[in-house]
Amino acid sequence: MAQYRNRLPQLEGGAFLSDGGLETTLIFHDSVHLPHFASFVLLADPSGRQRLAGYYRRYLTLARRAGIGFVLDTPTWRASPDWGAALAYDLAALAAANADAVALMSELRHAFESPDCPCVISGVIGPRGDGYRVGEMTAAAAEDYHAWQIACFAGTAADMVTAYTLTTTTEAIGIARAAAANGLPCALSFTVETDGRLAGGESLQAAIETVDDATGGSPAYFMVNCAHPIHVLRSLGASGAWRARILGVKANASTKSHAELDNATTLDDGDPTDFGARFHGLRDALPAMRLFGGCCGTDHRHAAAICEACFAPQGAA
Repeated sequence: MAQYRNRLPQLEGGAFLSDGGLETTLIFHDSVHLPHFASFVLLADPSGRQRLAGYYRRYLTLARRAGIGFVLDTPTWRASPDWGAALAYDLAALAAANADAVALMSELRHAFESPDCPCVISGVIGPRGDGYRVGEMTAAAAEDYHAWQIACFAGTAADMVTAYTLTTTTEAIGIARAAAANGLPCALSFTVETDGRLAGGESLQAAIETVDDATGGSPAYFMVNCAHPIHVLRSLGASGAWRARILGVKANASTKSHAELDNATTLDDGDPTDFGARFHGLRDALPAMRLFGGCCGTDHRHAAAICEACFAPQGAA
């Protein structure tokens, strides 16, 4: 059963590490073919499942050494109905994949969790469309679409759901409503462009306030992902209560724009040491920030640099 669903430890203080760019690591470092950027397909055979487990273990080891918690994000960013259909998964097979992803996270939690390293299982949701482009769904349509995958997680040991690379408030609102209807805490993570704004030109502040107003503040917290730390800093704008709603950042290694990254044939993994140092700056700008991790182009080296820059007194790697 879910261990922390009624009391998420990251809301009560302390720091939490997350993983890095799962898909970019698999594609560029491990030479794994991921159709439609879908990592959940690896769950279909023992060798793929073992590869995923090995990927997460490197990050869990860093968190345990640093004496901080860990958020186990399932490899299910593409495991929703439209993307599943494109991958020739019917709904039964897709539901099984979502459940198996949580089961793998449960095994890892059992192996690594300790009083100093609580491990939260988060069922990951991705956008219905392209995470780099503005979608056109209404909030009602988004709620209807994402409710299926969220319901899959509700019947597992997942403690919460997290939706990554969101570009519109309407999709975020729909996900928040579907999560609330299924009794799951949710985190909503927007992606921003190099100017610090959402793809449609909306400020991060406006996006967070719009979602909170439309949902009665039901999301547990907000995040920013798939943007370099310098672009995240540009998104912060004016101070205010809205900043306290941002508890996490999973940043890109590269300073390139989404359009440049989308067309890239080689991996830009940036400078891991500089990456970690910039997270120290993000923590100063976001006092409520408790969740630290990577996105495209990052790997365990970037996570180790975050630990060194932000948690060295606790014995980071």
